[in-house]
Amino acid sequence: MTPAAVTIGVPGTANATRLVLLGSGELGREVVIEAMRLGCETVAVDSYLGAPAMGLAHRSFAIEMSDPEALRALLKAEVALPCARLLVVPEVEAIATEVLEEFEQAGHENLSVVPTARAARLTMDREGIRRLAAEELNLPTSRYVFCDSLESLEAAVGELGTPCVVKPVMSSSGKGQSVISSPEETKAAWDYSQEGGRVGAGRVICEAFVDFDYEITQLTVRHAGGTAFCSPVGHIQVDGDYRESWQPQEMSPKALHAGREIAATITEALGGQGIFGVELFISGDEVWFSEVSPRPHDTGMATMATQRLSQFALHTRAILGLGIPTVEAADGSGAREVPLESPGASAVILATEENDDPVVEIGADALGDPRVDLRIFGKPVSRPGRRMGVAIARADSTDEARELARSAASQVRVD
Repeated sequence: MTPAAVTIGVPGTANATRLVLLGSGELGREVVIEAMRLGCETVAVDSYLGAPAMGLAHRSFAIEMSDPEALRALLKAEVALPCARLLVVPEVEAIATEVLEEFEQAGHENLSVVPTARAARLTMDREGIRRLAAEELNLPTSRYVFCDSLESLEAAVGELGTPCVVKPVMSSSGKGQSVISSPEETKAAWDYSQEGGRVGAGRVICEAFVDFDYEITQLTVRHAGGTAFCSPVGHIQVDGDYRESWQPQEMSPKALHAGREIAATITEALGGQGIFGVELFISGDEVWFSEVSPRPHDTGMATMATQRLSQFALHTRAILGLGIPTVEAADGSGAREVPLESPGASAVILATEENDDPVVEIGADALGDPRVDLRIFGKPVSRPGRRMGVAIARADSTDEARELARSAASQVRVD
């Protein structure tokens, strides 16, 4: 399929293509950079002032995006301003998605939600996406039970056995997530889940533990020319939050094919255009669906070192309707791939203290290797464990790239 021509007017005019990013952290900042390179008008929205994308966008606002009235007022104001295209781009999960559906269904001629309001609603809720994947699409997943109380969680642990994983149905970056190794740990897991939910205490999912060899993110881009896949991204998570990622992750041909079939199925069901981070568990040739994000994925930071078009460039091009260069997969499956230029990796830079005026100290040798780069996010407040930057590296192998990225990250300190 040949993409149609795309028109982008001057920012601030009636012909502008305007992207309103709901969530303006480090991932949103890279999307803003790519959008502005293509001449788009950008609006950065987050729950706090000084979010990473706000220093770059044409305009910015701090609102509580999970507050329906606040989000509705913001979108009404944006709809009232003239532009040729208004793309509402969710970049975080904590959004009043019913308002997105309301505006999508209102029939505003120039407004669209990326990839769709339904995709945003389903994927911010672990129950919605799990039921879609397992019960409607029959994708392989871990066994699971949804629970509304400590008593129902105790029953689920008895049914699924230990170890098992407990997660709030609405949370991000591992918040409220824990592993139950024995029934005696159930109450502590329940209490922790109630503290970490995105909208406060509430429903959780209890999942049987999958004995996997490794987990990957299968970045999948739906664009005007069809669906294409990036090379699989391997990663390490600690307490549900990513610490390192690398690309490509070695996989058996059978597992690679199965993972891409799962990714194609779930992203087609969600619809729309853009990049999707499909998280999968792998054991030998077996593959299980875990989660999906209809937006750039934190583990996809590695693509800034490995691909000519990073996940952020792919996302921006796809949502604008622009073409994306792909090649045919070497396995003869007929799948289309985004070319990989080099093996690479990313390693996060974390804060260790709480500070409302943080300073980033970059070691003299942190950037001594030309294959290494840094992305410092410029977040205005630090707290223990908060991601403040990332080191990225490319090399002849993923092992070497990982070592380079870890070394560079270790030489950056947040004071």
